[in-house]
Amino acid sequence: MKRRKFLHSSLAATAGIATMSTTASAGERPAAQKEIYEWREYEMRFGVDKGQLEQYFKTALIPALNKYGVKTVGVFKEWKETEPAKLYLLVPYASIDSYLLVNTKLKADADYMKNSAAYNSIPADKPVYSRFTASLMTAFDGWPVIAVPPGAPRIFELRTYEGYSEDAVKRKVKMFHDGEFDIFMRAKLNPVFFGEVIAGDKLPRITYMLTCNNMEERDKGWGTFVADQEWKRLIGDAQYANTISKISNAFLVPTAYSQV
Repeated sequence: MKRRKFLHSSLAATAGIATMSTTASAGERPAAQKEIYEWREYEMRFGVDKGQLEQYFKTALIPALNKYGVKTVGVFKEWKETEPAKLYLLVPYASIDSYLLVNTKLKADADYMKNSAAYNSIPADKPVYSRFTASLMTAFDGWPVIAVPPGAPRIFELRTYEGYSEDAVKRKVKMFHDGEFDIFMRAKLNPVFFGEVIAGDKLPRITYMLTCNNMEERDKGWGTFVADQEWKRLIGDAQYANTISKISNAFLVPTAYSQV
């Protein structure tokens, strides 16, 4: 009996990997179990061939993640490249359990280890990046899964809001649910994901991503957003005062192999 229960639990966990990520199309309000997002920012070494890191993403990491059910892995470059250059990685997991399970599987996956060999053999005196930072986010209740845009050329805007306290960030999240989602949709600032950071630096904070076809559409969209009567009502509501102490954003473009 105990053995049958163990096998049943093991099979259920394996099946869970295969059905991890249900995505919505851009412009749709998603509805599913809340995802967990891993976001990495790689700061490249000056003058290095960042193609070594991209080759690792393209031929080792992304195929391995896809193998275990993580189907929409995003890799982004800066819209206007800085020096040192940066690369960004977005990995959506179905849950924190899926995050732990998939990463455990990767460590023992023969194909992943073989395909990572070139990346792992980069010598210590020729590193590709200085360091990378990473954060984990839990999706908002009202936007629980990633909305993948069509594959046409586009830009992405990554926005981060830092709050002076946990309560301030909680109230800002409520503000999104009380009307901002719909304003984004009306303004054609197409949301990709919304995440509350649960592990990482500069806490408490939230991070979200929007996408447009080009910068002109982005600028027009924000003009429409701030002119929206519902937005004016929200910012006049006392419960949303002092929710954000710092806003930062970055403009990104997907790599040719990005799945977002």
